[in-house]
Amino acid sequence: MNGTNVHRRHVLKSAAAGAAALAFPAPLIAQNRGPRVIVIGGGFGGTSCARALRKADPHMAVTLVEANPTFTAMPQSSAVIAGLFELKHQQFGYDRIRDLGVTVAISAAKAVDPEKRTVTLADRATLPYDRLVVSPGIDFRDGAIAGYDRKAAEIMPAAWNDGGEVALLRRQLEAMDDGGTVVITSPVNPARCPPAPYERASLIAHYLKTKKPRSKVIVLDQKESFTMQKLFEAAWQELYPGLIEWVGLSSGGSLSSVEADSKTLVTDFDKYQASVANVIPPQKAGHAADLAHVADRTGWCPVDPVTFESRLQKHIHVIGDAAIAGAMPRSASAAHSQGAICATAIAGLFAGKAPGAPTLTSSCYSLIAPDYAISQRGTYRPTDDQYTEADGGAVVSPAGAPRALRKDEANEADAWFRTITAEAFG
Repeated sequence: MNGTNVHRRHVLKSAAAGAAALAFPAPLIAQNRGPRVIVIGGGFGGTSCARALRKADPHMAVTLVEANPTFTAMPQSSAVIAGLFELKHQQFGYDRIRDLGVTVAISAAKAVDPEKRTVTLADRATLPYDRLVVSPGIDFRDGAIAGYDRKAAEIMPAAWNDGGEVALLRRQLEAMDDGGTVVITSPVNPARCPPAPYERASLIAHYLKTKKPRSKVIVLDQKESFTMQKLFEAAWQELYPGLIEWVGLSSGGSLSSVEADSKTLVTDFDKYQASVANVIPPQKAGHAADLAHVADRTGWCPVDPVTFESRLQKHIHVIGDAAIAGAMPRSASAAHSQGAICATAIAGLFAGKAPGAPTLTSSCYSLIAPDYAISQRGTYRPTDDQYTEADGGAVVSPAGAPRALRKDEANEADAWFRTITAEAFG
């Protein structure tokens, strides 16, 4: 898979807001001379798109709608769980986005009307748009795991989409007795950042090796194989022999139910009693995709690969983890790249220009120890109406590389995180 600021609210005043408009300062009303674009979702994709829209056309009225004043980045969150960073390392605000002339509405989106082209917020403000960008991230599939509900998540957190759960999982790990078992479940694909569960297993093993050496990690996997598996397993053998056990699909790794009170995980073949359980459920597009009516029966969002316009709703674009983007992985890097490409396409559409076929990139670093990382990088272009790997396909870290190269990649991973968060939020 990667300080906290409290901000005053800035919401774009609109005629449709009625009496509620009196509650909102309107420092950017002059923007109304240009087209109006609303971006829902303040993660890597949404912030990248909002920035690029303002750069493409300073007269464009851009509003970023985000429910939380602070964004918690999920890349490197496993390093927080393992005690390598504090949670504040992952947290970013939106002051710099405002400084670019983007109106930031700290409020949840509650409804989207594609016919009227309006977004209604939790505080009842109604914002009109000419084009809407939805960057909703992921959500979990309700009922996919028997017994796993909101209450169970408080005992067996996913820590996949929520900074509070990241902090909770760290506290649980610290409180666990030496000799305890950590069980991590890895979901079926498609899912956000497919290598991330194995990075998490690696970094938790690093913590256990250092602090609680009689403990172990079990990964229950709903897949028969996983991304960069040989590299991960070679690293586990080198760094954490006997500390990590991977149970694939055919060996009974598919989680069917949980008994949260006893932290018991049930598969088709066995039951696993956990001291700490990290349950990562099957995934779908985030809630905003449902609001905008852009998710299909798969739970994900089909898009035009050149403009990222929804195939289900005109004038609405979908970027990031929620979009069906062919071979392109669901990652922070991909979302960041898609945000910029989508913004360029929207600016072109407003100007009456046909967007050109884009080239997108994605980089995924997996930290296995503080000084040991592997990576997968790729270039993607639209072919036959979907994204395919280009330029020879994905580039993966070489097998059998010397430790010096693994250390270099760990340094690159840190530099990548600093760069992408600075470009998105700084």
